[in-house]
Amino acid sequence: MALLADGVSRLLIDGKLTSGGAGAFVTVNPATEEVLGEAADADAADMDRAIGAARRAFDETDWSTNTELRVRCVRQLRDAMREHVEELRDLTIADVGAPRMLTAGAQLEGPIADLSFAADTAEGYEWTQDLGQASPLGIPTRRSVVREAVGVVGAITPWNFPHQINLAKLGPALAAGNTVVLKPAPDTPWVAAVLGELIAEHTDIPAGVVNIVTSTDHALGAMLAKDPRVDMVSFTGSTATGRSVMADAAATIKKVFLELGGKSAFVVLDDADLAAACSVAGFSACVHAGQGCAITTRLVVPRARYDEAVAIAAGTMGSIKPGDPSKPGTVCGPVISARQRDRVQSYLDLAITEGGSFACGGGRPADQPAGFFIEPTVIAGLTNDARVAREEIFGPVLTVIAHDGDDDAVRIANDSPYGLSATVYGADSQRAAGVAARLRAGTVNVNGGVWYSADVPFGGYKQSGIGREMGTAGFEEYLEIKAIATAAN
Repeated sequence: MALLADGVSRLLIDGKLTSGGAGAFVTVNPATEEVLGEAADADAADMDRAIGAARRAFDETDWSTNTELRVRCVRQLRDAMREHVEELRDLTIADVGAPRMLTAGAQLEGPIADLSFAADTAEGYEWTQDLGQASPLGIPTRRSVVREAVGVVGAITPWNFPHQINLAKLGPALAAGNTVVLKPAPDTPWVAAVLGELIAEHTDIPAGVVNIVTSTDHALGAMLAKDPRVDMVSFTGSTATGRSVMADAAATIKKVFLELGGKSAFVVLDDADLAAACSVAGFSACVHAGQGCAITTRLVVPRARYDEAVAIAAGTMGSIKPGDPSKPGTVCGPVISARQRDRVQSYLDLAITEGGSFACGGGRPADQPAGFFIEPTVIAGLTNDARVAREEIFGPVLTVIAHDGDDDAVRIANDSPYGLSATVYGADSQRAAGVAARLRAGTVNVNGGVWYSADVPFGGYKQSGIGREMGTAGFEEYLEIKAIATAAN
């Protein structure tokens, strides 16, 4: 059966695909501005039902203790997505504006494959650790440490890499024994809702274990953070919204995972191949129109070669033309919405106000009359104190900043409220590794190394978040630890 065959997505609540209490809302292709179809628009009553279903499924079934069932179900979801991968690819390109080339990686096929890691981790995990016998306070005691599911997880996800983020939460949360209510961004409802179809029709996941609630009402996310029936909130999105989630969750002292913003630095040392480094930085800033929290958007280069670095980055970015994401060679597609395009443009206008200049780009491409496109843009002439160098823009924008040696480069890179990712390029690998070790960031790429992988934890320092997603650390975010002490006779 074709996915979303009638052009309308539905909620998944308590095992049933259903319409939304608030009706439906239109979803738009960001590359063409054409209407794709409709998505179910949930209301507060729908969210209340979803939370109740998740609570019952956790409390009244053996889901949390039946590891064999959970592993099988996660693998079934993986296999169902693989069987429908070409439909999912076309849907992702249309709903997200994701370039086709990225669907072979982090926009689709990578996250599907990563479900294997979640299932394999659960299957081989040491759920009980025997600490042996001891005599604390003189009492012979057998001790063990048990790891078990947190409970009901509220997952709130953004629109930029929706498959990756939805599955990076669902996979480990389910494999660890939790039940989940997923509230995806309204900008990309279809890629989340289609999981509901696949779960309901192609897996043995029991009713209520996964609930998917699409809605234009952002207050429904706050319901997850506030509701005492929810044991944990896993949120990916802006730092400002993360603060609200954390504040709402504080009332019930529930566990919170936050993966938030970034303003990551690409540090070029004075012994680096400047042409190679600045070309990589320019290309990276254009991928998916710069809509990635870990994309390096500050290019920090030796002052003596500043103009040369700007010219190289501008040469690369100026040659990358925003275009149709369905075409195989497109690197830079549209941003997600007219609202986001206007937001990016406001930062470009601000760059000029702050005294900067554009080495390339600076506005909307003249050859794209429709779609939410922004030209790849290099901003020159500003310091790290400028707002465009400090705030997350989420567009194909690279700000070039001069440094006066390694210590200054580290200072600039770390002079940010964020600490999500970073890159270091230098000919002397030991020197580059030494700089990388001093950076306050959760992931660091040295000379082109790739940190993105299912077994590598991802997350940041400072206002980039709390906790880690992916890897064993990401799996264990969804576990509680219980110590059991039994008197030994």
